[in-house]
Amino acid sequence: MPTFVYMTRCDGCGHCVDICPSDIMHIDPTYRRALNIEPNMCWECYSCVKACPQNAIDCRGYADFAPLGHSVRVRREEEKGTISWRIKFRDGRVKDFVSPITTQPWGEKIPRLADLPVPDEAELNSQLLCFEPDALNVDTGLPQISKDKFKQGVYY
Repeated sequence: MPTFVYMTRCDGCGHCVDICPSDIMHIDPTYRRALNIEPNMCWECYSCVKACPQNAIDCRGYADFAPLGHSVRVRREEEKGTISWRIKFRDGRVKDFVSPITTQPWGEKIPRLADLPVPDEAELNSQLLCFEPDALNVDTGLPQISKDKFKQGVYY
């Protein structure tokens, strides 16, 4: 279900623009409010919904069941440290889902790219992404396991 923005709630903070992996959330230059410029290209990851401090972004239902009386509401509650999803079905049943906020503040757990050293030529030509060497344990000095030992279940 692609996302859409309630213009009256949006304050133009840009959190949704920063976090959108498909780069479809933009700030309208005239109204200074966020908007999803291509809903059909939405990955439906709902990162923007969960990141919005104003609860201004919601999920648009699919045409095959939206007219049947469903609704989806998302609420991020920083003070409780939770993200709550409420699904209301057309027969009146309601399901609530509550999960902890796991987003880490920029600069603490997620380093700012501007603070990282400039990559050298070899790093620029590498197949690895910025954080992959650490995340994939590449070049960590771990012992290599031979195929024979791996097949035998010997991992040390």
